[in-house]
Amino acid sequence: MKAMILAAGRGERLRPLTDQTPKPLLQIGGKALIEYHIENLVRSGINEIVINLSYLGEKIRAALGDGDRWGARIFYLEEGESALETGGGILHALPLLGDSPFVVVNGDIWTDFPFSDLLKQLPEPLSKQSPENPKGLAHLVLTKNPEHHPDGDFMLDKGQVHSNNGQGHSLTFTGIGVYHPALFSGCTEKRFPLAPLLRKAMESGQVTGQAYAGMWMDIGTRQRLDELDMLLKSSVKEDA
Repeated sequence: MKAMILAAGRGERLRPLTDQTPKPLLQIGGKALIEYHIENLVRSGINEIVINLSYLGEKIRAALGDGDRWGARIFYLEEGESALETGGGILHALPLLGDSPFVVVNGDIWTDFPFSDLLKQLPEPLSKQSPENPKGLAHLVLTKNPEHHPDGDFMLDKGQVHSNNGQGHSLTFTGIGVYHPALFSGCTEKRFPLAPLLRKAMESGQVTGQAYAGMWMDIGTRQRLDELDMLLKSSVKEDA
């Protein structure tokens, strides 16, 4: 199984930190944010990882290399000066990700979610589905709404994910999911977000999900970055 880490964003809200350092390489708890994802994926048995690059991408490539130090094989995909957004980035990476379902994780989050849990939730490979009507196009990991995102993104009901229509309890999308390549069938635009594709698949009951109650944080501001840094450093001291 393969995974993709989305790492092409500019991190505008974290400037000036991201003027010279790409967001995935910001240090928290003594290591780069993206290193936590790589370690977590490898620990879960997923060692083939695609990373998309755009803003300061050469620094990410130089810092991570081929992934050998973590027991991973890292493949890089250049998107040019203008990132392709989440949907476009994944579509661009499909030749490297293959025909089977794959994991995608946003490079600007931190979590202790065990990616091994996703191995139980994989949509069936295309060879076992009807190409005309594939079942299970995506599986999303959701979490309780943080203070900065009180309205959430989607609703979860009996394992099915639905659009947030304001009529039920919503949850926040963690940026972690499993996607079937067929989710992107028919996409012709080069640059586009992922959310509209997911909502369309939800309409036909093709998106499942799970709620995660463990640690998760969207590193979108300097304050949240500093909070997580202090939390992880204190955790290391306690373990020592």
